[in-house]
Amino acid sequence: MLPPYDELAARLRESEAELAAAKAENAWLRKQLFGPGKSEKLDRLQVNLPLEGVAEKPIPAKIQKVSYERLAAPREKRPVPAEAFKNVPVKETIVIEPDEVKADPEAYERIGEERTFEVDIVPPQIFKREIVRPTYRHKTNRALPPIVATAPERPVVGGYASAGLLAWIALSKYVDHVPLYRLEKQSARWGAEIPRQTMADWIRITAEWLEPIYRRMHKRLLEGPYLQADETPVRCNDPDEKRGGTTEGWLWVVSRPGEDVVFDWRLSRRHGELTTLIDGFKGILQSDMYGAYESYAREHPEITWVGCWAHARRKFFEAERENPKAVRLILLIIGWLYECEALWDENKLTASNRKRHRKKHYTRKLYWLKKIALGLRQRVLPKSGLGKACDYLLKYWEPLTRHLEHGETRLDNNLVENAIRPSAIGKKNWLFVGHPGAGQRSAIIYSIVISCQRRGIDPLAYLRDVLSRLPQMTTRDDLSPLLPANWQHVA
Repeated sequence: MLPPYDELAARLRESEAELAAAKAENAWLRKQLFGPGKSEKLDRLQVNLPLEGVAEKPIPAKIQKVSYERLAAPREKRPVPAEAFKNVPVKETIVIEPDEVKADPEAYERIGEERTFEVDIVPPQIFKREIVRPTYRHKTNRALPPIVATAPERPVVGGYASAGLLAWIALSKYVDHVPLYRLEKQSARWGAEIPRQTMADWIRITAEWLEPIYRRMHKRLLEGPYLQADETPVRCNDPDEKRGGTTEGWLWVVSRPGEDVVFDWRLSRRHGELTTLIDGFKGILQSDMYGAYESYAREHPEITWVGCWAHARRKFFEAERENPKAVRLILLIIGWLYECEALWDENKLTASNRKRHRKKHYTRKLYWLKKIALGLRQRVLPKSGLGKACDYLLKYWEPLTRHLEHGETRLDNNLVENAIRPSAIGKKNWLFVGHPGAGQRSAIIYSIVISCQRRGIDPLAYLRDVLSRLPQMTTRDDLSPLLPANWQHVA
């Protein structure tokens, strides 16, 4: 006996919803694999896996012609060579005289000139700097011992590496993302081959010299009222793993807009790692919705936890195909929030004024955003992409809307995520940290160079100067002038 019509209709609707969710998941997987701008790893075999409940034959889609008008974005004007290379110094000038003038120079007078240029390059070259310390003895009192000037303090005690060479090797790995084995091969073209193990020792020495500055940068961030935090995985070659395998470590990152970026290496993502990272901080903590941040804020009443709108928006963007009309309305509302923020940034609103404007302009928009999400959640499957996006938005509605109470916050965590990006590029090239203990060295150097870049400081000039000055300082000397926030380049 067949089931009742109502039951069959309910099953059909449920099957159709599951089919739509499966198709959306399949589209998402293909977008992650073939789409631009993704750095996460994805197994290509996943796209070949059959999705349960999906017919193998393609279902013909209805074709609908849509026409619309939009303003064309202005084409970016490419700079002419004279403008692009205007700050490049001229090291050589070649004057080419006409053959007629060479044959009879007295018959011609110069009335002008035609100037063009070509750009050349001098590859890296190793050179030696000889340090001579003459030895003297007293002419009349031969009982006195010979005297010689004190040897200059250098970063590598008893070694031959200068501060400039140490800086170059560190930046080649952590800014240009060149593995040490490639630098070893390149060094032969510089004039002399430098073993990679020697360069690894130099990385360790560089990190040890920079660690006191790194600690003060971390302390300055914790003393402030607002922190953004995130974390990213990095493989490391753990000798305790069987057959020399790799294990997963984590670079935790804390920062504040316009301030330093501090990385910290941990072997896990456990909640307790965050406790030791930001111990003593009191103020606003912004992050994604990883549970460590939520539980930390719950256990520390002096912390105000605010969410990241970019993560909430991203989930709706990925589910747009499931219900384009509703999702585009949600994206339009979130986009309007960002337009307001950009306008207020342009007008350089103070934190108090931004807070007042957020309360005035955001309250009604957010009210309708929540109403739409609540309605959509009742109409879609919980496991669908749109269902998950609605659940995410509603579950974390409170930390997301706390921005109305604080004018100094950014709507998202993108600044700290952008700071992580160089490490994501680097680990694709050098694949893993050589040893768990080497992870903190990477964290220290990343913190220094990315903080310099954020402040518009040339990392090479900074490291060359700081690594020259640190060996001559004592524990009583003030390191404040060497912090990226205070450093002044001296030509």
